[in-house]
Amino acid sequence: MKSPVKLLPCVLIVLISASLFCGDEGMWTFNLPPKSILKSRYNFNADSEWLTHLQLSSVRFGGASGSFVSRRGLVITNHHVGRAVIQNLSTKERDLMKMGFFAPTGAEELKCPGVELSVLQDIEDVTEKVLNVEKPGMTSAEAAAAREKTIADLEEDCLGRLGLKCAVVNLYSGGMYHLYRYKVYTDVRLVFAPEFMIAKFGGDPDNFCFPRYALDICFFRVYENNKPLSTPHYLKWGARDLKEGDLVFASGNPGSTGRLLTYSQLEFLRDVNYPFFIQSYHRRRALLQAYSGRGSEETRVALTALLGIENSLKAMTGYQSGLLDKNLMKTKAQDERQLREAVEKDPDLDRTCGKAWDEIAEAQKKHASFFRAYQYLEKGLAFNSIYFGYARNLVRLTQESKKPNEERLREFRDANIASLTRTLLSPAPIDDDFEIAKLADSLAALSEEPGSRIDVQRIIGDRPPDEVARELVLNTTLKDPEVRKRYVDQGLEAVDRSADPMIKLALLVDPQSRALRARYEQEVEAVEVVDGAHVTRALFKLRGTSIPPDATSTPRFSFGIVKGYVENGTRVPFQTTFAGLFERSRKFDERPPFDLPASFKTRKSALRLDLPLNFVATCDSIGGNSGSPVVNREGEFVGILFDGNIQSLPARFVYSDELNRSVMVHFQGIIEALRKVYDAGPLVDEIQGAR
Repeated sequence: MKSPVKLLPCVLIVLISASLFCGDEGMWTFNLPPKSILKSRYNFNADSEWLTHLQLSSVRFGGASGSFVSRRGLVITNHHVGRAVIQNLSTKERDLMKMGFFAPTGAEELKCPGVELSVLQDIEDVTEKVLNVEKPGMTSAEAAAAREKTIADLEEDCLGRLGLKCAVVNLYSGGMYHLYRYKVYTDVRLVFAPEFMIAKFGGDPDNFCFPRYALDICFFRVYENNKPLSTPHYLKWGARDLKEGDLVFASGNPGSTGRLLTYSQLEFLRDVNYPFFIQSYHRRRALLQAYSGRGSEETRVALTALLGIENSLKAMTGYQSGLLDKNLMKTKAQDERQLREAVEKDPDLDRTCGKAWDEIAEAQKKHASFFRAYQYLEKGLAFNSIYFGYARNLVRLTQESKKPNEERLREFRDANIASLTRTLLSPAPIDDDFEIAKLADSLAALSEEPGSRIDVQRIIGDRPPDEVARELVLNTTLKDPEVRKRYVDQGLEAVDRSADPMIKLALLVDPQSRALRARYEQEVEAVEVVDGAHVTRALFKLRGTSIPPDATSTPRFSFGIVKGYVENGTRVPFQTTFAGLFERSRKFDERPPFDLPASFKTRKSALRLDLPLNFVATCDSIGGNSGSPVVNREGEFVGILFDGNIQSLPARFVYSDELNRSVMVHFQGIIEALRKVYDAGPLVDEIQGAR
């Protein structure tokens, strides 16, 4: 579209299908809460003080969530969120995944290298500043470039003035922009983790299912100036029982939804994106299972990666099931047709924004033509190794730092350099044998790519992929953090003259990778942002913020009620108990993944078996919400979100509170296990003493 339009007067005549908003749907920004909905539906007043406290008590943990639960910087999140950290702290002799861990005193807490937690401090609406840089006659690529320059300037100014980590967030497909300011904490220490067997009880068979029986929790502590962080914002532990029908809220960082995507974008996911990744996940799962079969140490090393792939495969298969549902797609087509017909009725509107859907559809066709090469090269799927990630970041960091901030690739702008450098210099352990196996398989996948435009021979030559992978991994010097630091300090010249094979590989593929990225950003992303704003702003202007924005891996909150559901004619209760945990283990003869750790077996008689362990609620959630605190009307901690049921996966595109449920660990079950199974009295006293 040649003339970006900032305001759409047509929105007043657009009809919105009821299917666009349903029940307790919505992952809402803290500065645009659905106050009227909460008041009318639940008689709840979401005042600014309540929301601000929840926001400042919530924590971003990697790509997931957590929360403060004491005034001494104590953070709770899911075990599967902290799993990589726990794995990095483990050794062959002391496997914390298998044994669990508890530090009764601060001196025994374990430092977690490379871990970064952040807390959202405030949000500023910068929509006008971003959109006003567009000029009539600009192409989509030119308009998107102008926006990106302004975004870079805003983030750099925020960093310079406030010293906070700042990010401009795109909402409503480019219809709104907010500047998020974060306080970042880098001294993080492990306090408690249960055994993996109970945190992931039921394994892949029970994943995305309910009833569930998992103690998917762990605790960390944030330090500042080598002392536990003193924070007035933390969630007090629940004081009363949780009943069916109770209103609850979840606060976290939901990853991505596609409820406002156009029909052609959904088709691209269904026909191109998801089939590719589902095939890739199947391959990688087979590799990891085979590697784990080599021995107990290989099983330990590969465990976190295998669990992650199994989860991704099951989730994406669920997302795809929604797009393969003819009724869902029919509803999406009807919604889009209504909107387009409303626009076509006005000649002026048809002239300015009527082509948006067609241009987005054309962008999807272009994307499909180079999607696989883009994933293998620019996204790095052909080079599945931590060492290659280091090499690429070093190459691009030293190249991009020579450019003005606004001209750099996004991840290398000033606002992101500190986090990137911490990751680069992390001393977290890396297993070379595992890296060889992963890299060999990904290079083999690249070489098997049918009809590829990638010059595979230029990358790996005529040698077998496993031979190339072994040479790269064994000969790279990047396994030493001090070597990586020297490259950072010495800059581009040191990288260019490097003899390190992994850096040489990164340099070799970088020109084509950058070309693919530029093509994606100019031909696909720019069109989706500029034209997508025309499509979604119509909905936004008609109903204001009563339509929740799609998730963007940024802080949001959702709401719902504690409630069971009916599945295939059978009533599924809203909560499970410790008694159910032992019964499920017995039903499967205590075979993995339904076997219990010795701690639970020996302490069974001490437990109150009628106490709740897990529960469900209608709170809207998606990947990234893992670790989200769940609070009641009083803002008290009553649970921690760790999963959704299988019916919730298609809710990436269409939500329904009839069957969609988020799955949580119950606050009473957490306390019972800490006291009765793990003798973690000091931890319980800190949590409950916070009251």
